[in-house]
Amino acid sequence: MPEPRRLTLTSLTDPALAGFDEVIDVRSPSEYATDHMPGAINLPVLDDAQRADVGTIYKQQSAFDARKIGGALVAANAARHIAGPLADRGGGWQPLLYCWRGGQRSGSFATILGQIGWRVAVVDGGWKTWRRLVLEQVEQRGPASKLLVLDGNTGSAKTRILGLLARRGAQVIDLEGLANHRGSLFGAMAGGQPPQKLFESRLAMELARLDPARPVVVEAESSRIGEVILPRAMWHALCAAPRLRLSVPARARAEFTVQAYADLLTDAGRIEEAVARLAHLHPASRIEEWRGLARAGRWADLAEGLMQAHYDPRYLSHRARYAEAEIGVIELDALEGPAPERAAAEIEAVLRSEAFTGFAGRIGQAADARSALTPPEAVLETGLTDAGTCTEAARAASRKAT
Repeated sequence: MPEPRRLTLTSLTDPALAGFDEVIDVRSPSEYATDHMPGAINLPVLDDAQRADVGTIYKQQSAFDARKIGGALVAANAARHIAGPLADRGGGWQPLLYCWRGGQRSGSFATILGQIGWRVAVVDGGWKTWRRLVLEQVEQRGPASKLLVLDGNTGSAKTRILGLLARRGAQVIDLEGLANHRGSLFGAMAGGQPPQKLFESRLAMELARLDPARPVVVEAESSRIGEVILPRAMWHALCAAPRLRLSVPARARAEFTVQAYADLLTDAGRIEEAVARLAHLHPASRIEEWRGLARAGRWADLAEGLMQAHYDPRYLSHRARYAEAEIGVIELDALEGPAPERAAAEIEAVLRSEAFTGFAGRIGQAADARSALTPPEAVLETGLTDAGTCTEAARAASRKAT
């Protein structure tokens, strides 16, 4: 019986992937949930409980007993998948399978599918190969395009303007979209956040698809978006990139925020709880005032109060560390009507300006020089010992470029 064909992935966008009708992850549901190849469906040949049982038998009894019981389970699950989710697949269907290391689980299922007559392949090295390619992209290479970081205080409509830029044909990376979180105390979104590894896979695919000849716009973020952490290469790129700031009056930002967070306003108790978590940072009288605004449904007043007393001072302190990287300011009196489109047009103009191309070019030269180093040497060379040393990264890039 011939072995299933093996596919050696050479990149995240390997053209060979286009030759398959479907990608099937045969690992357990929990493994799939942690991370999986884009577009892959999950048809586990062992579910979580079965995988644990087989592993226990392997350790406590014998490898032979584990393989015998595991083989019976794989065959039964394969039969269920063939009679169920795969029942409508025609004779020309070509699936690509993978498991954790491209070994027994994917090979077993691939053999059964091959006997039916389908042309099946398995990923050589399995998910581990995919994960290695992801880490190379997000931890070592980062974005190949020149970055422009869109900055601005809370409620400046940065994410909305990024969306407008994308629709106008610009390259953008929506980090909050990938993280499924709006990046603030109130930023949780329906569906929850992806696990860290899945977030990294999504980000890696966005980076791999970039046209390096064109700039990319990304929203200013901290090193953590909700519970996920920006990988090192992406974080360093954000630190070193030029910045363009949106300047919008607090009241206009508050009114926009009420619209943007409309999904939260049906649960005043949840907002009160979030405000209460700020108690260690503000006087008790201020916390009680904010909670009262939440109970009264005065959302715009609450948003403006939070901005002026909590978010804006912290943004100002954070922004001071990037003063030398700011190349411009876009003034907006409001965030309604044509204002976001006007902001998008001004950003497009900045992307063509010498202020951006010259700055980004110098930073790009520094990044190219650092990319020749191994990751530990790159960390030592820039003085980066944690995710909070962004200023040192930008300064180091500037020093190396000159």
